Amino acid sequence: MIKTRIKKGDTVIVIAGKEKGKIGKVKQILRDSENTRVVVENINIGKKHLKHIEGVQEGGIVNIERPIHISNVAYYDEKTGKRVKIGFRYKEEGEKVIKERFNKKTGETIDIVWEKPKKARGSK
Repeated sequence: MIKTRIKKGDTVIVIAGKEKGKIGKVKQILRDSENTRVVVENINIGKKHLKHIEGVQEGGIVNIERPIHISNVAYYDEKTGKRVKIGFRYKEEGEKVIKERFNKKTGETIDIVWEKPKKARGSK
């Protein structure tokens, strides 16, 4: 499985392709064996033709959001108004270890990934 630094709900900016420079929130992450794609709100809109099925769906042409490869988006920092790189760091606070995502430019914490109790290291 491919690890990603971008999560569902993050604000991202498109850095490559026809939608370059547009900003939106990640709605979904699609993981595949060789590539990871993200669906971003109101970006990469495509048309889909739907067949009418009696009592189930209306037929016609609808607009849907198509996925973009994850390498073509970057985390967008709303405070600075720029794209930034994301890093992971581990903190030890008392009896627990915390893994968090942080902004590499400013050093501030974006969110906490997980908290676990510290393992006891003693003799056998």
